Amino acid sequence: MKILVTGGTGFIGRELLKHLTTHDVVLLSRSPEKAKQRLNYADLGNVTYIPNLDDLHDLNDFDAVINLAGEPIADKRWSKIQKNLICQSRWGLTEHLVSLIHASTTPPAVLISGSAVGYYGDQQQHPFDESLHVHSKGFPHYVCAKWEDIANRARSEETRVCLLRTGVVLGCEGGALQKMLLPYKLGVGGPIGRGKQYLPWIHMLDMVRGIVYLLNTEHAHGAFNLCAPHPVSNRHFSKTLARALKRPHIFFTPKWAMKLMMGESAVLLFDSIRAKPKKLTELGFHFSYSRIEPALKNLLQHHD
Repeated sequence: MKILVTGGTGFIGRELLKHLTTHDVVLLSRSPEKAKQRLNYADLGNVTYIPNLDDLHDLNDFDAVINLAGEPIADKRWSKIQKNLICQSRWGLTEHLVSLIHASTTPPAVLISGSAVGYYGDQQQHPFDESLHVHSKGFPHYVCAKWEDIANRARSEETRVCLLRTGVVLGCEGGALQKMLLPYKLGVGGPIGRGKQYLPWIHMLDMVRGIVYLLNTEHAHGAFNLCAPHPVSNRHFSKTLARALKRPHIFFTPKWAMKLMMGESAVLLFDSIRAKPKKLTELGFHFSYSRIEPALKNLLQHHD
């Protein structure tokens, strides 16, 4: 299969490429030479690097597109400039891909495009799946809803569209878990606020296995919650992480402190999202890590 991948040097993309070694991958990167160096462990001679899409007039030669590119949403405070960067890095590229799909006489069979569980906004303690209809004024919903709408324009009888409503991806090489480790190792980790908000987590292995599963399942289409079947409260997660690291669990971070530090983006920590991966499990996908305890144990086994 010939696959066009965007966001291949990102947190998820780097791991995904390890699972695409039997395919012919064309990777979009603004810095192909840097990408080659960064991905040398995953590139078995099956990856071609391109700096932009300008030389492509259509996607007739591609069997699939996996679109994971986008400015990280949680790395910086949401200034007006940063919000615009978060939006345009997702929307603009996806619009370009959709236009290339429309220009194709034999378009790719599937577009797998990123999104996030932030689409749902704060749902408090209520469990839900992909059938939930959402009306939210929050920025994460605004970003994801338009991103999904743009990607869905590629849908046709020839091209199916799968949307990845991704939870908090837990991996060793970056992401949320890496940011959490230091305070916990220092013995000052703990829940954020009251800790009752639900965390829709997923182990990195299941994240990339889920993408590959959707790639290979020809009748899969629509939005999918890429998160484990058993979301946990922030307090439960925090306690489990502290136990896995053999550290105390006596401190907590007050909500006002996080709001002071993060501004509006603190909603990423306090929105309660008890999302269930109903559509993915109904397709027959089996999670390697459906519970948080073995997931963290696996990820932390090589950490000091």
